[in-house]
Amino acid sequence: MPVPVRAILVHMVTSPLDDAARATTAGDAVAVVDTRGIITGWSEGARLLTGHPAEEVTGRPAADLVDGDAVTAWRALRDTGAAVVPVRRRDGRRADLALRACPLAGADGQAQAYVVTASPDERARMLGELAFQQASMSMSVFDTGQRYLRMNEAGCRVMGRPEAEFLHRHFPDTVENAEHSRGFLHHLQLVVDTGEPLRYESWTRSPSGRRMHAWNSEMWPVRDASGELIGTALAAFDSSEQHWARQRLAMLNEAAESIGTKLDVVHTARELAELVVPRLADFASVDLLDSVLQGEEPAVGVVGADVVLRRAAHHSLTPGVPEAAIDLGAEDVYPPESPPARALATGAPVLTRTGEADLDTWLARHEARTAVLTDAERPEFSLMAVPLIARGTTLGVAVFVRNLTPEAPDAFDRDDVSLAQELASRAAVCVDNARRYTRERTTALALQRSLLPQAVTGQAAVECASRYLPALSQAGVGGDWFDVIPLSGTRVALVVGDVVGHGIHASVTMGRLRTAVWTLADVDLPPDELLTHLDDLVGHLAGDDNQAAGEFGATCLYAVYDPVSRRCTVAAAGHPPPVVLLPDGTVEVVAMAAGPMLGVGGLPFEARELELPEGSVLALYTDGLIEARDFDVDAGTDALRVALAAPAESLEGICDSVLKSLLPDSPADDVALLIARTRALDADQVAVWDVPADPAMVATARQHATDQLTSWGLDEAAFVTELVVSELVTNAIRYGGAPIQLRLIRDRALICEVSDASSTSPHMRRARTYDEGGRGLLLVAQLTQRWGTRPSGTGKTIWAEQALPVT
Repeated sequence: MPVPVRAILVHMVTSPLDDAARATTAGDAVAVVDTRGIITGWSEGARLLTGHPAEEVTGRPAADLVDGDAVTAWRALRDTGAAVVPVRRRDGRRADLALRACPLAGADGQAQAYVVTASPDERARMLGELAFQQASMSMSVFDTGQRYLRMNEAGCRVMGRPEAEFLHRHFPDTVENAEHSRGFLHHLQLVVDTGEPLRYESWTRSPSGRRMHAWNSEMWPVRDASGELIGTALAAFDSSEQHWARQRLAMLNEAAESIGTKLDVVHTARELAELVVPRLADFASVDLLDSVLQGEEPAVGVVGADVVLRRAAHHSLTPGVPEAAIDLGAEDVYPPESPPARALATGAPVLTRTGEADLDTWLARHEARTAVLTDAERPEFSLMAVPLIARGTTLGVAVFVRNLTPEAPDAFDRDDVSLAQELASRAAVCVDNARRYTRERTTALALQRSLLPQAVTGQAAVECASRYLPALSQAGVGGDWFDVIPLSGTRVALVVGDVVGHGIHASVTMGRLRTAVWTLADVDLPPDELLTHLDDLVGHLAGDDNQAAGEFGATCLYAVYDPVSRRCTVAAAGHPPPVVLLPDGTVEVVAMAAGPMLGVGGLPFEARELELPEGSVLALYTDGLIEARDFDVDAGTDALRVALAAPAESLEGICDSVLKSLLPDSPADDVALLIARTRALDADQVAVWDVPADPAMVATARQHATDQLTSWGLDEAAFVTELVVSELVTNAIRYGGAPIQLRLIRDRALICEVSDASSTSPHMRRARTYDEGGRGLLLVAQLTQRWGTRPSGTGKTIWAEQALPVT
């Protein structure tokens, strides 16, 4: 049926609408074509659809807009009322449009013109509208000035108000003035300015709720048919679950790097507490069994009984940790119904919150916790107690607390429990590693200290002070040692050594080498020969333990000081040389060959002899001292020389000054330091006689000894001394040969020495009843405190030592 002309003309537009009107009428494209095929009317919708404005097409043949056979298209459209017509857009592109034609009747009822429309399919339009309104994500449309044009139902739920309250309002007027709101507005403007879509992620609380959400917003420009940007659309997806999943993964990754950085139980517990606050909890505490803190195997009590735990660490979002009811290092008793005790008993996490009976009962019975809750401004909280289990053994429990407020009402959920379990599992393994390290270190340190000299006694040749500092690094206790060994003839041996490696194995090896040095020193071997025998021993030890010599190596410095001659003989096996502080204040490094390390085998050791004035100070040390501050050897040695030259009241003061100057707070290697100040015997304390190899001279030798004892006021020792001199001189004349020398030394003991040219060492034997000889050394051994023999440059020396008479 023809439509009156006046009825259709009211829908024609020849002037642009505002932005809101454009958006709402963009689907209605209408044109009026007269019977001659001339366009006489053109709607705004038609312009938006084709890009042609009304002033360019009005009065022109409609055929000019057809891309193809216009006559056939017009005939089909006029005869059937609907047809798909190819149309050329203003930008030159082709568009196949489904057109409908309705004739306009004149006064005579004849068609005077045709109304041609290109309206979208109503069903498609309805589906699009339904999809927009029913979308599960928040969707909105803004004009180019960031004023609302549309908002779907999900967006209304997020914003907490109906769409009508937002239409044509500026976005900043509908939200709080916060950083995230300004960021959102900035990105809306960027879409308008650049004409490019973008993505914006934010972490904020929606106006309709209390909880924080992660929003992932897609923003894109909206253009009309001509390509002009007329607005901005967005779809906001609540990605909180994905956000929390990423946060949990990030926290687990961080835990792998930040928990267990040191082999220290308390430090590891502190790392766990500091990691979870504030990202997972507002307060966290770590309580461990006392045996774990001591490095012992965990000892859990009877299930269902009270549990005693010691606070290892706690951390809070609030400065001062006001939530802590017990102090660090303090013990607390947890009854069976408390969440920590239940977690320990079951080996599973316990999730609870205020208002639940077990938690409230436990808190009410604990005075300190009740006082904390009474003083707190936020008494409502959610709590997780997670056991620390490593290798099937329970070590303690971690407690996480989250305050519940109107702004943050979310209690811990199962995802939080799962995350806490992962973190606790990681921390438990690190705590157990630290516990095992603590146990091994304590054992090795106790073993090593038991093997080191507890006191330097039994000699008067030097005054000594020493220090041993175990390494504080994760490598463990090393094999450094020192020793002061009394030798015959008032001499003394000074020893410093360092075993390769750390731990109990190094300590045991150090003990074996120290025992070997004592044994070899008792034989009274020169320093270079002693190191040769020690080198052979290290090689044998390496073979017994199926290790290469290099893996069983050690360094050693052995020095022998004689207070009579004031000479010191030094030999080294791969060890730093000693440093000498002379009485005039001069500090010198002893120039000597370093020698090969013990265990290399087949290489000689060289001895260096030097004369030391009385009062000289010798510093023997391990390499941990001069390499502690990343010094090279020369720089470290120079620093040691400076430290030794500094004024000090005593040898103990020198030790402290050296360590303070050269060591950092946490040395990475063991350090052994031995400081010795030399003494010298006065000439009147030593008497020496050359004895001809004539048996008749034995009586003369006895007389010399008796006279000397009288001059020293030691007449009470004359009888034993005469007997010892007689036996030793007789043996020297009979079996040794010239040159023969008798020497008496008066120091802390009375020492009698007889030297001869033979290198054969005597030995005691059991004489038969009717033997005329063979009893001399037995008598010497019975009448003196100790006796022995040592090699000398021309033969040997037999010595005997007896206590001075009590005056």
